[in-house]
Amino acid sequence: MDLKDFLEQKVSEYNQPGFIPLDPISIPHRFSKKQDIEIAGFFAAILAWGQRKTIINKCLDLLAMMDNAPHEFMLHHQEEDLKPFLDFKHRTFNDIDTLYFIAFFSWLYKNHESLEDAFVLGWTADVDAMEGLLSNFHRFFFQLPEAPGRTKKHIASPERKAACKRINMFLRWMVRSDDKGVDFGLWKRIKPYQLICPCDLHVDRVGRKLGLIERKQTDWLTAMELTRRLREFDPDDPVKYDFALFGMGVEERLHGGF
Repeated sequence: MDLKDFLEQKVSEYNQPGFIPLDPISIPHRFSKKQDIEIAGFFAAILAWGQRKTIINKCLDLLAMMDNAPHEFMLHHQEEDLKPFLDFKHRTFNDIDTLYFIAFFSWLYKNHESLEDAFVLGWTADVDAMEGLLSNFHRFFFQLPEAPGRTKKHIASPERKAACKRINMFLRWMVRSDDKGVDFGLWKRIKPYQLICPCDLHVDRVGRKLGLIERKQTDWLTAMELTRRLREFDPDDPVKYDFALFGMGVEERLHGGF
């Protein structure tokens, strides 16, 4: 079996509904309204740091503070409704960061129908458009006058050479579309062929074992290198292989080998 066939087999194994419950993607899957999925998904992706069970529990806590109706909360909350968030913390993401995210989403949804608008600034059909789109998104996200300097570290940007794994994961959720029921495929302006593979620890380790990554460090250029290799297997939907690489990485950590 060649590498492409092997990866295709692993994609089929992991890209199915059984993947959802133990993954942060379970958080946006609690909702059916587009804007709720966007907000819950964005928080789940940005907070995807550490043990998956902890990430999921923290996201559930956060959404409970929004009465499990995040879009309505962003549009209609009062100042006093923000008090519970003063106690929210996950790793280095604290109340200051949370309140700015809320301020941004409140502004965004009062002026835009979808979070997708923030990710398509300067969009072109070019296969390598994502670097510019993510850089533009970072500037757009922090345009409000009250944007705290400390919060900028929580939204990665290619301009800082970051691999941008959490943002790329979120975009996979929003953009990829198939009949498997895991990714949402809500957004149509960014195309699946433009997505960059989220280069987390599992994906990075397995990608190197399989000879898909040669670059020594893990940064934006590494994510691009991996994605370009995956495009050789499927130029239209290269990031579907994230399921294979991540799934094998978890399997290896739990059971040793794949």
